[in-house]
Order: sequence, then C-alpha cells, then structure tokens
Amino acid sequence: MSKCPDARDCLNKLVVPAMSDVSDKVDFRLSFIGQLTNEDDGVQCMHGQTECLGNILMLCAASSYPDPKLHLGFSNCLISDYEQIPRKELVQDCALEHGLDFDVLNECMSKDTGAYGMHLLRESVQHSADVDVKTSCTVRLNDKVRCVYDGGEWKDCDDGSKPEDLVKDIERLYDEAQGWTY
Repeated sequence: MSKCPDARDCLNKLVVPAMSDVSDKVDFRLSFIGQLTNEDDGVQCMHGQTECLGNILMLCAASSYPDPKLHLGFSNCLISDYEQIPRKELVQDCALEHGLDFDVLNECMSKDTGAYGMHLLRESVQHSADVDVKTSCTVRLNDKVRCVYDGGEWKDCDDGSKPEDLVKDIERLYDEAQGWTY
C-alpha cells in the first residue's frame, strides 16, 4: 500500500535491508490489499485513489524491471515520501535514483488508456485476497505469514523481526530447496 505508513516502515526496516542480501534467492513480489469493486475502475484502495496510482506505479516498475533490486528500490523511494504520490517530480526522481526509465513507467501506466495498470492492480489485490492477507504490511515466506507490521508494531514474528532474522530464514529455506544440509 503505497500511502501506508506501516508499509513504508516495514519496507525500510525489514524488507529492503533483507532483500539487499538475498534478492537472488527469493521470488519477490509486492502484493497490495484493497477492495475489488464495480466502481472506481474496479479497485478501492484504503488511502484513496492516489494510493491506487502509487500501487500501480510500483506494479509497473516490477513488471517492467523484474529485478527486485531495481523495482524494490524504486518502490521504497516512492513510499518513503508517500505524501507526494503520485507527483510526477517524485516519480521522476525515484526512477532516476534507481536506474528506471520514467518513460517506460509512464508507458505502463497509460497502456490501454490505463487499463493495463488497473489490471495489474486488480490481479495484485485478488492475489492478496486469495492468500488471505488483509493487513499491510504482511511479509510472507514460503507461502506462510512470516511477520506482520501493523499499527507501528511487529506482530506474529516468532522468528524475529530484524533483517538478519529474515535473511537467516530465507537462506535456510534456500539451502533446503537446493538439497544442502549442514
């Protein structure tokens, strides 16, 4: 949720630092919560339509630049100044800072008169509903809830809420998937 303080803090404190160490071992995906509707272009976002635009920008970045080091950095840049979403200057600055082409993002946003981006958002919101995620920020690992940051507090983080805790879990699961044992 691009205009959510909890999502901002969760990305800054846990996800981005952890992913800087293990992005090559993770199939990373941002997924947004919202309400599917027959109005508001089909999705209602908790913090309004400008949040929907911010979410679409992040999804367009992920779609156009699949490397999480690129799109996650861009998304973190946007959400760090979420009050300014969707100001063009913010998007341009974050794109430039993280090596994304603003024109590519703009093309994704306007493709099919905006229908493509809205489709990405609808799919994302549907995915969150399918996996029963209702709280921003919910971190899932290996199809299970790993940790939740809600109301400025970490919850359900049995294995720790620090980046190194998440990295340790990711590396363990990665090693197990490779058949490596120690």
